[in-house]
Order: sequence, then structure tokens, then C-alpha cells
Amino acid sequence: MHIVIIGNGISGITAARYLRKYSKHSITVISSESKYFFSRTALMYIYMGHMNFEQTQPYENDFWEKNNIQLVHDYVKQVVPQQKALFLQDQETPIHYDKLIIATGSKPKYAPWKGKELKGVQGLYSHQDLIQMEKASHQLKHAVITGGGLIGIEMAEMFRSRNISVSLLVRDAHYWGSVLPPEEARIIEKEIRRHHIDLQLSTELKSIQGNPQQEVISITTNHNKTINCGFVGVTIGVTPNIDFLQDSGIALDKGILVNTYFETNQEDIYAIGDCAQFTEPIDGRKPIEQVWYTGRMHGETLAYSLIHKKTAYTPGPWFNSAKFFDIEYQTYGKVSPAPLENEESIYWESSDAKKCIRIAYERDTLKLLGINLLGIRYRHELCHQWIKQGASLPEILPQLEKANFDPEFSSKHENEVIALFQEKFPHIPLKKKKRFAFWK
Repeated sequence: MHIVIIGNGISGITAARYLRKYSKHSITVISSESKYFFSRTALMYIYMGHMNFEQTQPYENDFWEKNNIQLVHDYVKQVVPQQKALFLQDQETPIHYDKLIIATGSKPKYAPWKGKELKGVQGLYSHQDLIQMEKASHQLKHAVITGGGLIGIEMAEMFRSRNISVSLLVRDAHYWGSVLPPEEARIIEKEIRRHHIDLQLSTELKSIQGNPQQEVISITTNHNKTINCGFVGVTIGVTPNIDFLQDSGIALDKGILVNTYFETNQEDIYAIGDCAQFTEPIDGRKPIEQVWYTGRMHGETLAYSLIHKKTAYTPGPWFNSAKFFDIEYQTYGKVSPAPLENEESIYWESSDAKKCIRIAYERDTLKLLGINLLGIRYRHELCHQWIKQGASLPEILPQLEKANFDPEFSSKHENEVIALFQEKFPHIPLKKKKRFAFWK
């Protein structure tokens, strides 16, 4: 059997690795971005001089030949399911498949701004984007970044590492308002401004102005304020990279429509990672999961399903992590940016406003819903276990310190969180008997 994978990001390469682990089938991976798999999350460290591109590649170049995984560096311009064939840009002979996995990831999303086609207007997703950003940075004095997500912060940190001044435009009244509650957002906002970034909240990009050479020279905000700049970073989100599939007969919406087995409407064609859109989202999760670790899980699950036993995707509680300059962020389960019905939380913040712990719970049952952490690390396995088992706050709080895996002599603050709970619920005793294992 010949299994072809389009895309060599974390989803496609994980699928290839596990398919090889489970079988001796013929495997081909096609990518137009780069010949070898690299860690997309490390792009910023190349720009900042901490790594070179080769150091972002987790496997030696001969790994693929040793594991009999064929790599094709080319662009797929057409998929013809009726022929089980792929037509490539630089290859006259089509590639035929028995099973096809589409893992083409995302591309930056653009709004219909005037001037978006100018030189120096770009996102940061691919290796090619990094190369363009490097070229644009020579003699650059000021950059404007529009968008309040994680990529925007990364781009701002990259520019500041070279002493390039930055204005960061955020549409919401506080940073990352669609995800973070106001208290956590204020901590991040303080960190952003501490690094001398011009953070402008409740502000959107309205238009981009250029010179006769079609280069960016300024932008205008929705408040009719003009900011002179030589670069505009577009980080308002990403969208599935599926343009080449428009006439393929594969069912599309924002992404490639799949069921919980990653099956499309076309026989023997599957989609995983950022480009896949679940027709029935799982456990209230979003239909498109654009996170590194979910992409890896997609690849593992589909490989097992194809070789061993047909298996539905069951990811468990939500998890994500990131870094905002010097502050690490973790989130487990569900913590709403604004409390939903029957949702409350206990919130603790350090006196220097660099750390916080938020524990969200059901008001009626005290059942744990989720945990937000800034500047503090918790064990993924234990938090996952608590949420999955439906543990209550009186059950988990006595063991909260066990979840903490900050360095040995770091200050621990779990007793302060417990004190807040006891102040709020003085008549509810903590349960000290139940134990939760966090090893596998």
C-alpha cells in the first residue's frame, strides 16, 4: 500500500513516523515549504540568533532514507480523487496513492485593508516568511504588528531583540481578550510594556500607505492615527491552507471537513492538523484545532487507525502553553475569558504581578473546570487527571502543591490559593484521603 502525505509539519510527520513504526507500507511525504521537517515554533529563535535553521530540524537528514520515507520537495497543484492521483508543479508524472493524508497546515489571515499587497506586509508562519522578515529588518526602525495573539508577541520579541521599536495594535480592550480573563491580560500587558513596546488596546489597522516603490511607509488606525513604519506584521489569526483543493470534490468549509476518524467525503482521503475541520466538534472544542500538540495527536491517532484498528479522535481536556517574553503560560481545561453561567473561579496573583493561579469551577458542585497559570508550572498529567475524573476543589486543593514542578527552591504559593478557598467557603472541609496518580 502506498500512503502519501501532503505537508511535512508536525501533523504530517507524526503520521509518517507512526505509520513507519506500525507498518512497512510505502510512505511519501510531499512539501513545497522545505525538504526536511523543522520545528515551526523555533522560527523566532533563528531570527534572534539563538539557533540556525539546521538546529530546528529534530532528525538528521539521513533519518528519512534510513526509515524508508520518501521526501518530495514540490507543490501539489491538483488532487484528483477519481484517479487517486496528485499533480505536482515541477513534476510531469502524477503521484498515485492508495491512501492520502492532507496535512497542509495554515497560512496567515488578512483583512481587506487598503495597501495589504505592499512590500513589508506579511505574517509569520512558514520558513519563507522568516526569510522575508529577515530581509525586511535591515535598516528597519519601526514595525507595526496588528493582532493580539501568540504570533504577534513572538514577532514583537523578535524585533525588540534587534532594538527595532514596535507598536502592537490589539482590537480588544485587553490583550488576547478572546482567551484571557482581564486579570491575566493585565499581567501580560505589563510585561509587554516592560519590554518597551507601544501597546495600543481597542485599536485596529485601518489602512496601509506605501511609497512609489510599493514599500510600506505608514499605517492608519481606526482612530485615524498615523504611525510611520517600514514593516506591518499581520497576526490576526491563521486560516487553513486549502486553496489547491477548491476543484477536487473534497468537501470544504473553512477547512477540510472530516469526521472523528479524520475521514473526508472522498474514499481513502484524510485530513489532519490545522487544515482539518471537524463536522462535529468534540466536547465543546473548536472545529479547527490550530495547536502544535493537537496536530501531533491527530497524526498519532490516524496512523494507529489506518494500520491497527479504526479509532476515533478522543483528545481529552484542553491544554495549551506559551511564553510571553519572560512569563510562561499554561492552561488546562476550560477557563472562560468572562465567567459563563454557573462558572466561578479562585484567583491568586503575586505582589509583583508576574505570577498568577486561576482555578475555575462549577458554582453548584465545585467541580474543577480549568486552570490558568502565569509564571508557574504545573504537571500536565495531574491536571489532566483531575479534569478528566471530574474532581472537585475540596479534593484537589490538598494536593495542589504536588502539581507544581517549578525549580526546587522556587517560592510555592499553593497554600495562599487554599487560604482563598477557605475564606470563600469556610464551612466546606478539604478532603485529604483521595489520591490522584499522575504517572502512566
